[in-house]
Amino acid sequence: MSLHQECQMLRNVPMFAGLDGSKLKLLSFASDRVSFMPGEEFIHQGERGEDAFLILDGTAEVVVETNQGEVAMSEMGRNHLVGIIAVLHNGLRTATVRAKTDVVCLKLPKDVFFHLIRDLPDFALAVMRELADTVDRTTIQLRDAVSAAERLKVN
Repeated sequence: MSLHQECQMLRNVPMFAGLDGSKLKLLSFASDRVSFMPGEEFIHQGERGEDAFLILDGTAEVVVETNQGEVAMSEMGRNHLVGIIAVLHNGLRTATVRAKTDVVCLKLPKDVFFHLIRDLPDFALAVMRELADTVDRTTIQLRDAVSAAERLKVN
């Protein structure tokens, strides 16, 4: 893919739509485009988070390993940013993310990710929205799981 095509593709991603051409070129040079086949993990729970991934195409599933086995948390598709929790707090991955279909991502190394947050308010806002969405989904799932456990106790 040519640099021009890559920049056009990035311009179609809502969190990058307002960037000028020079910043899109810089983003294109500083990140890697990676592809994953169905079933292939690109984030593994418990590993150190060194990169964030912006899903450009395809669907990925987010799962958490528990004492009772794997629990499906959510599915993520085009324009979702995954892997940001571990990158932001310099910690370990909280979940595993694997391709459900063929997936194409933009792999953003930690330093590039922080540069974007510092220099691009719209990107920082998009990251905050993504985190808020994650917290909201996780809270709903936790509430549902506690309710189900309470119903089991009563019966």
